[in-house]
Amino acid sequence: MRLPGFCAILAVLIPGLIAPLSQVTAQSSPGIHHGRAGDLRVRVPLVAEAQAPRIDGAVAEAVWQQAVLLTGFSQFTPLDQRPASDSTEVWLLYTATDLYVGIRAFDARGGINATLADRDRITGDDRVEIILDTFNDRRRAFLFAVNPLGVQADGTLADATDTRSRGGGDGRDIDYSPDFVWESRGRLTPEGYEVEIRIPFKSLRFQPDAVQNWGINVVRHVQRTGESHTWTPVERNAPSFLGQSGLLADLTGFERGLVLDVNPVLTARRDGARLPDGGWSTGATDPELGLNLRWGITANLTANATLNPDFSQVESDVGQPVYDPRSAVFFPEKRPFFLDASELYEVPNRLIYTRRVVQPVGAAKLSGTLGGTSVGFLSAMDDAAHSPGGNERPLIQMLRVRRDVGTQSTAGFVFTDRQVGGDWSRTAGIDMRLVFGGAYTLSGQLAGSFTEAGGEAQHGRPLFDVQLARSSRGWSGNASLRGVHPEFRADAGFINRFGIAQGRAAVRKHYYPGGAVQTLQVGTLMDGLWSWDRFREGTEPNDIKWHITGNANFRGGWRANGFIFIESFKYPEDLYRNYFIERRSANGQVADTVPYVGTDRLPNRGALLSIGTPQFPRFAADLMIAGGKDDNFEEWSSAWVAITTLNVDWRPTDKVRLNLRHLEQRYHRYSDGSMVKVQWIPRARLEYQVSRSIFVRVVGEHNSLKRDTLRDDSRTNDPILIRRPDGTFARATATSRGRFRGDALFSYQPTPGTVLFLGYGSTLTGDAFFAPQDLERRDGGWFLKLSYLFRS
Repeated sequence: MRLPGFCAILAVLIPGLIAPLSQVTAQSSPGIHHGRAGDLRVRVPLVAEAQAPRIDGAVAEAVWQQAVLLTGFSQFTPLDQRPASDSTEVWLLYTATDLYVGIRAFDARGGINATLADRDRITGDDRVEIILDTFNDRRRAFLFAVNPLGVQADGTLADATDTRSRGGGDGRDIDYSPDFVWESRGRLTPEGYEVEIRIPFKSLRFQPDAVQNWGINVVRHVQRTGESHTWTPVERNAPSFLGQSGLLADLTGFERGLVLDVNPVLTARRDGARLPDGGWSTGATDPELGLNLRWGITANLTANATLNPDFSQVESDVGQPVYDPRSAVFFPEKRPFFLDASELYEVPNRLIYTRRVVQPVGAAKLSGTLGGTSVGFLSAMDDAAHSPGGNERPLIQMLRVRRDVGTQSTAGFVFTDRQVGGDWSRTAGIDMRLVFGGAYTLSGQLAGSFTEAGGEAQHGRPLFDVQLARSSRGWSGNASLRGVHPEFRADAGFINRFGIAQGRAAVRKHYYPGGAVQTLQVGTLMDGLWSWDRFREGTEPNDIKWHITGNANFRGGWRANGFIFIESFKYPEDLYRNYFIERRSANGQVADTVPYVGTDRLPNRGALLSIGTPQFPRFAADLMIAGGKDDNFEEWSSAWVAITTLNVDWRPTDKVRLNLRHLEQRYHRYSDGSMVKVQWIPRARLEYQVSRSIFVRVVGEHNSLKRDTLRDDSRTNDPILIRRPDGTFARATATSRGRFRGDALFSYQPTPGTVLFLGYGSTLTGDAFFAPQDLERRDGGWFLKLSYLFRS
């Protein structure tokens, strides 16, 4: 036998012989826990404070030899149930006050993505996530993530609760908004990278037991390949991600001590605004003091309070177009006070929406978990400017209670109340989530609203929602039915549309080729939406949708998604109550004004395609294109619609990040091809990270819209009139506008709560479509914010 052939045989046989031996070795060593071998119960050693490692990014101190080692990772995405392509080692030990984590991530092929970034801005980098389920309830967990340079991202993780959205994701619902106080350092090495982490127990909530048992998992993201690896073998299509965690067993000897955060805040502003006569008014306000308090009453119960809070550092909302004027647009919460323990206030159908508290004078909340029951209570006094009369301060209160049932199921209760003077609006509801059979999730919610305004009462207006989902490696699907009464009120929540009932059913088939195409999913969706009265009468849906869907993940991190839609929309009479038609005689004179009556149904046909690149070291992009024959809601007629969204991330250096986003909507009449409406929303965000604690951010967004003179396009082509509140009519003539918002921020933030912010924001408007040179400044102002976190 020739030597090269013999070597080739050995190259095949030896790894197969060594792998089982390595698993046996991993299982037999008390300090090594091999995930693929199922060794998932971990006893972490307790060491003295004097022995604690120094957090410098090198897992080299002698004390790490006492730590337990987590290894044997499995691939999670895009393909599960196979060994990870890169080796990862995670070392754990703890003192009476802190948990210490050492990470060695090996990458023999190179190409690690690592940049100096602002907090929570590392999703484009290689990174490792430490997931701690401190109540071991397999429902919610803390998430601590670091990139190879030790830059932090943190938040909370929960299993995805809305089964209607399952299928394309990984079943995890991550909220990066909360910020915790912890320490991390990292460095690149010839073999990959190393990171050290210190997580104070004061930054966590957990049961006040002498002996603790915490769920744990570790997720590593490798941007070069587009893969994610987990320590425990996790199946993507299982009903619960957290239900597949390991266990930190028998933790004891904690000395958490007093947990008291005192965070005084000083702010100063200088604002300007355009006067009616065209002049400019500038005025400085007196410096204002605010105060934030956080008290850890027990290890699992926390009280927060804020007086005169300032949210000036919060970045402005990203502009969103309106696809359907019948549905409200949702914007996420970004304000720090409301984000602490925000996972305890989550409710199906967003019956709690903290942005209903617009500008609080003061607020307090109590959040925690007691014996398997999580409780969140928030009370806030809003500024009088946000009351109907502008002279009474609204009082808003929100209560959320959720009880763990069995191993992964829950039952919950929600109550909200908004009072302004003698008027009030209250919502109460119950909900449940039942996981059973290893593959099924049944969710349900029933709520009612009770209001009294101006002496008139409306009580018991219902909302209902039921969902059933099945998840498996080969097939998955879900069915749901949801309804909201026309008079249901959610003054402390967010309901995007009232007076409807909606039924949906979807089924998906999953393939795992494993070659150039790593995963492939195809499916179909049926969706029917009724007005409330038609649903009660049992007639056909107002809007009928059939979608054929597909998505694929390719080797190297490329991905593609798409669907074909076939739809039919019924004329929404309520939307056009103030529309009228100007009838004309044969000689062109105005003959009559009559109410508008639209075409009974509009058929829609079209497709959507989105493509995403891998996260290259310096570049990543996503492109979405949708088009076809769709609704022209401006005139209730068919139109050729084209919608494009482009996102580009460019990182020319390790410290500079540029995000470019452009959204464009085009509506052209199906009858003659003429333009009805065009909207552009380009947005640019530039960041320069001077150091881990200092960065500069500049954001600019231009929102331009152009609309043609409206006409009865689907029937008579007569002009459309809009009835004003005073009963007179105005012709819907051609309009155009432009609006630019620019914000700049200098930030020094060594830890959450200790900050120096210096910022400027300005709004410019104009009457032309995308004519930056013609914009005129409408308002603008500087702000300065200083705060310091005193922690006991």
